[in-house]
Amino acid sequence: MVKVTFLGHAAFKIEGSKTVLVDPFITGNPQSPLKGVEDIEKADVVIVTHDHWDHGFEDAVKICKRTGAYFVSQNELVVKSNLEKVEPMNIGGFVNVGGMGVEVAFTPAWHTAAVGDPTGVIIRMDGKTIYHAGDTGLFYDMKLIGELYKPDLALLPIGSRFTMDIYQAAKAVEFLSPKFVIPMHYNTFDLIKADPKEFERMVGDKAKVVILNPGESFEI
Repeated sequence: MVKVTFLGHAAFKIEGSKTVLVDPFITGNPQSPLKGVEDIEKADVVIVTHDHWDHGFEDAVKICKRTGAYFVSQNELVVKSNLEKVEPMNIGGFVNVGGMGVEVAFTPAWHTAAVGDPTGVIIRMDGKTIYHAGDTGLFYDMKLIGELYKPDLALLPIGSRFTMDIYQAAKAVEFLSPKFVIPMHYNTFDLIKADPKEFERMVGDKAKVVILNPGESFEI
């Protein structure tokens, strides 16, 4: 069993045999159920999809220093982090992070970044596969991601303006064919308001939509 906890915006904690954080935007996140990075007492792997301020690069570095976690990101951000326990990567095949059984592969994402390029990420742990799309618009190769990795769970942005909207995200579910999907990257700020219930209606029976409030968890 793997437990996925929504930390607001695009931040998630994934707990199984290891603890994995993705895009840990905590400082300045109005949705965060945590007061600060000091609330995170355990982490084995911290992943950042791209360098935008709302995806937690600076918090990730602090968390890695506090917990001794591996920092996993594209090579340019790994170099910028100046951390020692790192797995520099790029879009391509899986890396078994630190040999600890958490496998990570980066995927394309249609977005922007100041350092390197934006990515999505596939995480395999304890027999489960999770796709965190990062910040992205809809693209047809999501169908290939679904065919290659067969995600049990997809974490998809629905807030529009900077990412997919609910209509495009529903199409992404059709391409990916996950068992479950959790919407993210919406309602954090006025610019990205979206209705997750409308997204759920659009997805229909293609997948089970799980709507989490910040701090809530879901087990797969």
